[in-house]
Amino acid sequence: MNRDINKYFFDIAKVVALRSTCNRSLVGAIVVKNKNILATGYNGSSSGLEHCIDVGCELNEQGSCIRTVHAEQNAIIQAAKNGVSINNAIMYVTLFPCYTCAKIIINAGIKEIYVLKDYHSSQKSKEIFKKINIKFKIYEK
Repeated sequence: MNRDINKYFFDIAKVVALRSTCNRSLVGAIVVKNKNILATGYNGSSSGLEHCIDVGCELNEQGSCIRTVHAEQNAIIQAAKNGVSINNAIMYVTLFPCYTCAKIIINAGIKEIYVLKDYHSSQKSKEIFKKINIKFKIYEK
């Protein structure tokens, strides 16, 4: 894919991130195949549950919000809910996936990941992507 198409998809992922309902981390993800968007996702609570922007974050012992479902997970869930195959697709995400999301991305069959910004604790994610031969590129270090 050329640089212009990547910028186009990153711009869309950034707009998707604006729907995030946890102010601690506005993240957007889109799943693309053959230059067509198949699914989108953003950080937000499970359907029908309270949102961080309404009731505050629910933090674990490490200080991470656990109320929200991550953008990557929501994009994969949206595809599954709508019966859309994302096997061998590409994911564009505004922040490097956490370890849990990385494992889900692998099992969903995503073959490449384009990331706008690195995440401070993404080393384990990078290691398993390399082990499985999932290509990834970070645009802003």
